[in-house]
Amino acid sequence: MHCKMDLIACVMVFALALSSASAQGQTRRAFFVFGDSLVDSGNNNFLATTARADSPPYGIDYPSHRPTGRFSNGYNIPDLLSEQFGSEPTLPYLSPELTGARLLVGANFASAGIGILNDTGVQFLNIIRITQQMEYFKQYQVRLMRLLGEAESQRLVNQAIVLITLGGNDFVNNYYLVPYSPRSRQFELPDYVSYLISEYKKILENLYNLGARRVLVTGTGPLGCVPAERAQRGRNGECAQELQYAAILFNPQLVEMIKAVNREIGSDVFIAVNANQMHLDFVTDPQKYGFVTSKEACCGQGPFNGVGLCTPFSNLCQNRDLYAFWDAFHPTEKANRIIVQEIMSGNTDYMHPMNLSTALALDAETFATENRRE
Repeated sequence: MHCKMDLIACVMVFALALSSASAQGQTRRAFFVFGDSLVDSGNNNFLATTARADSPPYGIDYPSHRPTGRFSNGYNIPDLLSEQFGSEPTLPYLSPELTGARLLVGANFASAGIGILNDTGVQFLNIIRITQQMEYFKQYQVRLMRLLGEAESQRLVNQAIVLITLGGNDFVNNYYLVPYSPRSRQFELPDYVSYLISEYKKILENLYNLGARRVLVTGTGPLGCVPAERAQRGRNGECAQELQYAAILFNPQLVEMIKAVNREIGSDVFIAVNANQMHLDFVTDPQKYGFVTSKEACCGQGPFNGVGLCTPFSNLCQNRDLYAFWDAFHPTEKANRIIVQEIMSGNTDYMHPMNLSTALALDAETFATENRRE
């Protein structure tokens, strides 16, 4: 073991790893998160950026009842997936607490405001673009190697679960950010979508080359149906059609690209998450899921509480469980729970080629076979 800690600390790290691996007879797997504000758990708190969720009422329903950097009233999707795995939430990569044994849990590299393209979100200034998130993943692996040695660190990365969420900002905070934006002058929308897909493919291939072997790839939600777009672009409070059309173009092409990458690899490494349909379920029939509205955000101001930021001075609903959207762009914790349930057990309308529960069961069999061989 290449370990520069004292002997007792090293023994404690290995004990934690062994106890985690044997929990419930299954391998406790690390979890890595890449992407934007839908999955950022606080990295932007450490950056000089306007894309932050570090003031009340963000975090009002989090256990601490304090803002954490999550763009939610409480837990976000990575938190709820960790809950499903029986693991503690992954820490932001920039957190000084991410050291020692906590590295074994994984890391969250996501940063609000970023997209597939590096020119997305330029108005937010200092954010961790996806290329830098990949560089941080490399740094993480070096740190892990010092802790566990090369073989065990590689095993942890190969056996990890990975979530990547990109794409929405490339429309909202790039192509449609302002009239006659540079990208909208460069590309017609169908050509822009094709360009995004080709760039996303490179990102996924890079993830694979860095050791990822079980990756959840989410598509965009119904972009035109968030409160911000209803308020700014929608007619009579309906979903904004331009952005809806963008999502309709993007999401099926993403699925086809994922299928193609899996064929090239010869294995179903990448799993397509149909976030668009998951959201549309409660957007089109909120009462079925216990919401009173999917048009109006819980926190905000202006039409549908969809104008500007959620701040201590915004309108704030009393019961967040009755609202599908927390702020102008992001779901409430309750809506996130609905999404995570579909990720875990949804049929092929939601998860392709399989849901995460099926993938975890297949992986457990594979790991068990590998362990017997060793």
